[in-house]
Amino acid sequence: MLKSLTLIAALVCGSASFAQTVEVRTFRGLQNTEAKPEKVAVFDLAALDTLVALGVKPAGVIGNLYVDYLDEGVAGAEIVGSLFEPDFESIYALEPDLILVGGRSSDQAEALADFAPTLDMTIYGDDLVQVALQRLEDYGLLFGKEAEASALRDSFQAKLEKTRSLARGKGTALLIMTNGPKISAFGAMGRFGWLHSKLEVPQAAEGLGENSHGEAISSEFIRDANPDYLFVVDRLSAIGQGGEDAKATLDNDLVRQTSAWKNGHVIYLDAASLYISGGGIQSMNRVLDQLIAAYEGNG
Repeated sequence: MLKSLTLIAALVCGSASFAQTVEVRTFRGLQNTEAKPEKVAVFDLAALDTLVALGVKPAGVIGNLYVDYLDEGVAGAEIVGSLFEPDFESIYALEPDLILVGGRSSDQAEALADFAPTLDMTIYGDDLVQVALQRLEDYGLLFGKEAEASALRDSFQAKLEKTRSLARGKGTALLIMTNGPKISAFGAMGRFGWLHSKLEVPQAAEGLGENSHGEAISSEFIRDANPDYLFVVDRLSAIGQGGEDAKATLDNDLVRQTSAWKNGHVIYLDAASLYISGGGIQSMNRVLDQLIAAYEGNG
């Protein structure tokens, strides 16, 4: 009898040893969670972007991804709601081992924690690239994809340096987002500021704050700033909404007076990658690819 109990105890301890945990950096601090979860539901597009790049197959995703480059990576996954509204019945039926939220879905973390361990992977602060690469490293650890994460990081860093080198000495840039006829500008400390800070591209206009929604500006502001390059994010395009697009908004007598317009240096960036899945490793690479093509094309 004693031998039987000893054997059972050994088997239980042996099984428990396989349930390894890892420490993950989250928006809410360090959290311990079970490694290599088999079924993960993802409500954050930046997280989903990076997981797909690592070769992690999600079990549950939101219904509208907004970015088509993730479609193949999530084929076959269950729809478990939207960015803002989880479908709790679907989540209950899915029985995920882990749930990832972030950004627009961050407010649902507490409600979703009733169904499975939930990590808030919001990318925050004024150094998006640094936090995004931390997320990449932690996802690699969490899903047993450390080698893949390291390779992705090295590739991205090389591309970042190439873009920085191409942009050096090419002049200033003004980073703007259009929302129909409305225009906002972002500085190095703003939402898309890594395009200034990490690429060391000088700002055409100083004094732009840290407002995540940007500073409301006019076409006169763009003319007076006179950037050598105009980086444009079209919000309506990013969210698939009709209305006046960025090209129509900017095609006026004032903007045409800028060096950027005259020299063909108005770059319409991949809006969905920046606005929707910003901070995902694929998203950042896609934007850098555009900038490399633009700077190489303009000598």
